[in-house]
Amino acid sequence: IVFGPFLLEPYHGFAQYTVRSGDTLSSIARQFYGDADQFPRIFEANRNQIFDPNRIFPGQVLRVPQ
Repeated sequence: IVFGPFLLEPYHGFAQYTVRSGDTLSSIARQFYGDADQFPRIFEANRNQIFDPNRIFPGQVLRVPQ
């Protein structure tokens, strides 16, 4: 669970990010965490809608753990 009163460690909530053309999970991780190698955090938080970390689409709204 990454939302509400039952947050799993180490999450402290999440920001929402709408994917734009040209985005990758690595580029989003770099933007939020300053480290592209942190992309698995975003992937795991969005397993309900991302099945392959190399395939995200413009318009998807992703949870970005904080």
